[in-house]
Amino acid sequence: MIPALTPLEDFRDQLGRGIRRVLAGTTEAPERALSFEEDPGLFGPDSATFEVHSDASMIIGGLRALLLQTMHPLAMAGVADHSNYRSDPLGRLHRTGGFVGTTTFGTTEDAERAIRTVRNVHLRVRGTAPDGRAYEATDPHLLQFVHCTEVDSFLRARERYGATPLSTGAGDRYVNEMAQIAEKLGVLRAPRTRADLTAVLDGYRPEHHIGSQARETVRFLAWPPLPLATRPTYGVVFAAAVSMLPRYARWQLRLPVAPLVEPLAIRPAATIAMRTLGWALGDHPSTNNQ
Repeated sequence: MIPALTPLEDFRDQLGRGIRRVLAGTTEAPERALSFEEDPGLFGPDSATFEVHSDASMIIGGLRALLLQTMHPLAMAGVADHSNYRSDPLGRLHRTGGFVGTTTFGTTEDAERAIRTVRNVHLRVRGTAPDGRAYEATDPHLLQFVHCTEVDSFLRARERYGATPLSTGAGDRYVNEMAQIAEKLGVLRAPRTRADLTAVLDGYRPEHHIGSQARETVRFLAWPPLPLATRPTYGVVFAAAVSMLPRYARWQLRLPVAPLVEPLAIRPAATIAMRTLGWALGDHPSTNNQ
């Protein structure tokens, strides 16, 4: 007989289910077919990727990455022309979260299948940007830009809002591990160290241009049509993501952060929100099969 949950446990369970519904589109925690001893997957539980991706701060990092990606007009055109984020605002979040979760915590077979699926989807994403240039999602240059914004954002969010400090050297190890995913998706030479990652991102700055598609997407990300109960938490997450953007990005995207607001208001509120989300979700379900 399964013992009854205490009121606190029941609250935690209900909160966790609600968070999963918003983030992943399902109330159930993912299950792994094999233990990590039988199949460690692409990285394994001792990897820096596990250390970064198992923390609730990924939510802030993911939103920061989306904001940075609006700054490249070709990457932005691909999203605007081929994404249904306006009619299904959480769909893209669910798909992105599912891909990251599967390639991080899933079996090797599941991870490779997820990568093949994304590569096949990319084959259909092509068109012409508003400035007249053609774009293709399979372009290694664009793939590298998207990859670098995500890796940089996840790592920075984990460092600032993670429940525990990262282990020594985890930053470089994380960048190196994530390069494997990037190259499987079609990036030719993904950065392997944090210094390389920063240099690559800086190299894209001359290509940045904030057009009407980017403005519309930023407005949507600032005020998405989310369930009423989730809006206060989302507002905190959005503010945290904005405050972590480089100054030039905040200026170009017209997302100013007043002096002292980040350390005195945004960071404490976001820290509490991340601790609450982490408590509600508990340990990542995949780690229970070790």
